[in-house]
Amino acid sequence: MHIPFIEEFSIESLLVLVYVIDILIAVTVVFLEHKNPSATLAWIMILFLLPGVGIVLYFLLSQNIAKKKLFRLTQREKEIVEELLYNQTELVKRDQFRYLKADTAAWKDLILLNQNYSKALLTQNNSITMLTDGNHMFESLIADIEAAKTYINLEFFIVKNDVAGQRLLNVLTKKAREGVTVRFLMDAMGSRFMTHKVMAPFKEAGGRYAFFFPPRFRGINLKFNYRNHRKIVIIDDKIGYLGGYNIAREYLDKKRKFGHWRDTHLRVEGNSIRNISARFVQDWRFASHEQISIEAAYAAEVPAPGDTAVQIVSSGPDSLRQEIKHAYLRMITGAQKNIYIQSPYFVPDNTIFDALQNAALSGVDVRIMIPCMPDHMFVYWATYYYCGLLLRSGVKVYIYDNGFLHAKTIAVDGAVCSVGSANFDIRSYRLNFETNAFIFDEDETYKLEAIFEEDMAESHELTRSLYAQRSLWIKFKEGIAKLLSDLL
Repeated sequence: MHIPFIEEFSIESLLVLVYVIDILIAVTVVFLEHKNPSATLAWIMILFLLPGVGIVLYFLLSQNIAKKKLFRLTQREKEIVEELLYNQTELVKRDQFRYLKADTAAWKDLILLNQNYSKALLTQNNSITMLTDGNHMFESLIADIEAAKTYINLEFFIVKNDVAGQRLLNVLTKKAREGVTVRFLMDAMGSRFMTHKVMAPFKEAGGRYAFFFPPRFRGINLKFNYRNHRKIVIIDDKIGYLGGYNIAREYLDKKRKFGHWRDTHLRVEGNSIRNISARFVQDWRFASHEQISIEAAYAAEVPAPGDTAVQIVSSGPDSLRQEIKHAYLRMITGAQKNIYIQSPYFVPDNTIFDALQNAALSGVDVRIMIPCMPDHMFVYWATYYYCGLLLRSGVKVYIYDNGFLHAKTIAVDGAVCSVGSANFDIRSYRLNFETNAFIFDEDETYKLEAIFEEDMAESHELTRSLYAQRSLWIKFKEGIAKLLSDLL
């Protein structure tokens, strides 16, 4: 059959059409979205170097959800939170706030930043246990779940259907069968192997589960670039967990590729449980549509086992504020003696990069520790590139050799530190939903610094001379990675 139109529609015509679409996207979408210049240039490069593929990638990866209000508080919840915040912030501003430890007041400016910018309440009656071994963390979590009497709320980025995931699920199923309320929130992409079939026994026992940003169509998730990266647990208004560990066998040193998995997690008791719980409730309501209230979290009677001051700060792509990044930035600019950072992915934006560079040039002892192996190739070589640049300013870089380093921590001046899910990369600042604990306590900060120094014994230093010896192939990979760093 003779169809002139199809015969005339050549490959050349198709390419012209694709490039026209590329131009329209670049002009009418990229520029109108007010992206930062480096992200704009990165997208233009992808659109024109990968015609067709770039269009698909753009619509999959570049959705703007900041205009959407994902987490809504009721009027009563707003009143509770705003009243608590206003009263506390006013006392801190007037230097009338009663600190349990004198050293907490030294970082009044960071406390105020987190209160005003991140709506983060300060709690002081906390007791913290730092967990740096996956098996220890997992056994501690299982024991606390086994002892639960009323409820267990869990939220993880990655839960795999393996020996770790099955053991946790079996314990949760048992507790649900006993009548304990169990809510299990998982990221739909990170926990994609936890299918409805896998979760069926848990649901039949009375457990409740939900997926964050599940795909609308089987195998197609249009929001896969926006992930719930949080790892938090709350048990009976008494115990909370947050940090870097997920639920999978590699986190228990059971995957040969990674060997020993070095991470940092917190087990928390005290009033910060209320703030961790409020975070979970908002995420759960959005994902499950179950209308539970954060009023119960703030009204709960929480034991007061310690005197450590903590603020729980969350951030996500539903907001343009980048709350955790700004708290990191204030810690860095406020440092006078030392800054210790551990992060598996180190792809800082200009503000964090400049702040670290200025701190090092000002005489602050800045140390960064990264892993010796990649689990995301482009991100690893971008990490290597930015660490190499900072070497010129006197920053010391250590590469952890005893397995895979996954901890996301910062400790400053032996006085303030942060542990959580947020890496020092643009993805954590802009694209992932994250939660960190900011800890105002000399004892806890010294512990984190001591952990860093212990890890140095398992690391080698990346010196300027060693970095200069890298091969042309590594330089090429760095070059590609740095061009894409705003999109990683």
